[in-house]
Amino acid sequence: MVLNMPRVSCLSAVVVAASLLAGPVFAQGATSQMEGLKLSNDKPIQIESDQLELKEQEKTAIFKGNVSVLQGTTSLKAGNMVVHYKSGGQSMAAGNTDIERIELADGVLLNSGTQQATGDTGSFEMASQVFILQGKQVVLSDKENVFVGCKLTVHANTGEAHLEACGGRVRIQLDPKSQKKQ
Repeated sequence: MVLNMPRVSCLSAVVVAASLLAGPVFAQGATSQMEGLKLSNDKPIQIESDQLELKEQEKTAIFKGNVSVLQGTTSLKAGNMVVHYKSGGQSMAAGNTDIERIELADGVLLNSGTQQATGDTGSFEMASQVFILQGKQVVLSDKENVFVGCKLTVHANTGEAHLEACGGRVRIQLDPKSQKKQ
């Protein structure tokens, strides 16, 4: 089933996770300021899944099996996705409801250009504009540069990201050839 939902503007915020790759990473945890963050609130979003269950009373849309989300050049894949809508009089089927929270499960893969982020689960809170990707191993990569931790928290409003270690230390691999020439 394909559902075009033009007012669903949160997928573009999820792309900020991959933007962490531009900043430095520190030992136990990492905090980075991401510059140039631009959300694509004006681009339509396509969502495909094996099943879609709309629960009007609970204000949720449950996408089950092989969920694929596409907005512009950014794609998101997950086993399952639950979209929680704000209470209000509008019908979810009309596509004009406001999203409160999105939950991703059963493997999350985010691609944007040369950047990629993976984890077991993810969530996005619209009010606070906070995206969290977590799992046994959260991997962020941009070409040959790789960052590994267990929990990535991104504040889309400020562009700040924090990568937490898996009980030990955050691991990184940087390729000097990937640095911009001045």
